[in-house]
Amino acid sequence: MNWHPLLSLLLLPLTLTAAPQDDAYVLGPDSQQRREGVPQGKVLQMPAWTESQIFPGTTRDWWIYVPAQYQAGTPANVMIFCDGAGFVKEDGTFRVPVVFDNLIAAGEMPVTIGIFIQPGQFPPAQGESKPRSNRSFEYDSLGDRYARFLIEEILPAVAKDYTLTEDPEKRALVGNSSGGICAFTAAWERPDTFRRVISHIGSFTNIRGGYVYPALIRKTPKKPLRVFLQDGRNDLDNQFGNWPLANQDMAAALQFAGYPHQLVLGEGTHNAKHGASLFPDTVRWIWKD
Repeated sequence: MNWHPLLSLLLLPLTLTAAPQDDAYVLGPDSQQRREGVPQGKVLQMPAWTESQIFPGTTRDWWIYVPAQYQAGTPANVMIFCDGAGFVKEDGTFRVPVVFDNLIAAGEMPVTIGIFIQPGQFPPAQGESKPRSNRSFEYDSLGDRYARFLIEEILPAVAKDYTLTEDPEKRALVGNSSGGICAFTAAWERPDTFRRVISHIGSFTNIRGGYVYPALIRKTPKKPLRVFLQDGRNDLDNQFGNWPLANQDMAAALQFAGYPHQLVLGEGTHNAKHGASLFPDTVRWIWKD
């Protein structure tokens, strides 16, 4: 069992509570609703993924967003979301399908297929009533395991029905909290496949060793990555580390090593409201150049 006794507060995806300072962050017009005349893409809930060879024994929900402008045979850009359920809902925090519809119609982002993936769960053990989450093991661990899961399992499954780009410059990864470091780790390990990263309130702390990234970024030959970081000055400070300081350390290391990057540091706590309020502009920036 891949369990750490201090991980209980981090095992569930984004069970986050906003504080008063988070109320300053509200959704803008590109997130609230589709603009008049904007074609609507479709969201497809896929059959539960139960046969993973990379994370054996797990099951997970996942969804695909296909823009109205997608044309079969023409490769589409790809954006993959960790903790996908928190992004795919049209009335949720991020409302990604609404944002994508608006920005694609306006020509402010490329035609992009979104892939929204939940962390794996193990069925309840005998005598237990709830499944056991594999989220921290999948997301907080260093190494190429999650990247391989995407490359060897998820992307080929989507490519059976849709034409996806093979260009790593046109593939992006997105996540919040442990999902944020997961997105960075997958791109760091496999820049031949993923080169653009969006991390909100990223857990670049010592949950499973992620605090080493600033030193690695400084010492490792530059990789072809473009990285967006968001955090709040009132984010977590606990036995695993200090989230605002860790994200600032990441940004300083990326600056030192010459990476194209942004850090937007607000006043918020450990929740998604600030990142969601920025998301349309973040998407515009991540696909820039």
